[in-house]
Amino acid sequence: MLKKSFAQTLFTALLMTAGLSTAIAQDYPNRTITMVMPYAAGGPGDTITRLFATAMSKQLGQQIVVDNPAGAGGSIGTAKVARAAPDGYTLLMTHISHATNVLMIKNLPYSPVTDFEPIGLTTVGPMVVTSRKDFPAKDAKELIEYIKANSSKISMGHAGIGSASHLCGLMFMDALNTKIEMVPYKGAAPALNDLMGGQIDIMCDQTTSTIPAIQSGRIKPYAVAGTQRITSLPDLPALSEFGVKGFDISIWFGLYAPKGTPQPIIDKLSSALQRAVKDPEVVSRLDSIGTAPVAPDLAVPAKLQAHLKNEINTLGPLLTKAGVTAN
Repeated sequence: MLKKSFAQTLFTALLMTAGLSTAIAQDYPNRTITMVMPYAAGGPGDTITRLFATAMSKQLGQQIVVDNPAGAGGSIGTAKVARAAPDGYTLLMTHISHATNVLMIKNLPYSPVTDFEPIGLTTVGPMVVTSRKDFPAKDAKELIEYIKANSSKISMGHAGIGSASHLCGLMFMDALNTKIEMVPYKGAAPALNDLMGGQIDIMCDQTTSTIPAIQSGRIKPYAVAGTQRITSLPDLPALSEFGVKGFDISIWFGLYAPKGTPQPIIDKLSSALQRAVKDPEVVSRLDSIGTAPVAPDLAVPAKLQAHLKNEINTLGPLLTKAGVTAN
């Protein structure tokens, strides 16, 4: 009788919990939601976050405000969300750093894999290999040949250890089986400024940062850092077209909630996100900065979680080979 009574009690508790979660989800959201972007306002990530905040606000019927608690490679703002109440009112929009911080920061105060509930991917943006405008190589084929012949004389700027542009540089060297002098900066903007000024030779960065400089002729584009051409630069070839294999990197953004957020709320948020990636205003604005939203079938929890794990497994060995360790 005791076992039966315990089983009945447990079953009743589970039913009550399920009923409570359903009730909460039906009422959700009934107040303002905060979407944390753990980097400074004004950059491409902030632009992307605000676009999706506006689009999802329309879908959910409540305002979504953006908060930018920047610092420590995004880990300060990310930790803030990890500690937040799992009620769907504090969300995290982050990017590739969510995969790299666990590889680079000792005693990271959260686990990117287990301390968050994934909602879905939002954008997966391309990166391009560029140079100062007077660099000798005329096209990607000549660039590859020139680097192999003059690697010790070439400098490649990046936005800091572990940044997407740094990872792109490491992957580029690995694919060409050569070494280039890597020059770190405190962000993509100062690196790009020095590229335009001729202080460094080449750089690999996201289109959201480089397209204005490419279109104005202040830097020279060579190829997309991946396997496919992109709509924003349709005449620019992909490096895979020149036999460069194993080189495919992008700057991705994904939306998360704190661990323990009820599944019905995650489902409602993911549904709103799937509609947001099709929003004409989102598509148009993202196209204007050189990127695009993901397809709706990628704006789901399982796809984001799988993508995160794959990035950690791919980028970890790359950083280890380059001698980058957690500190």
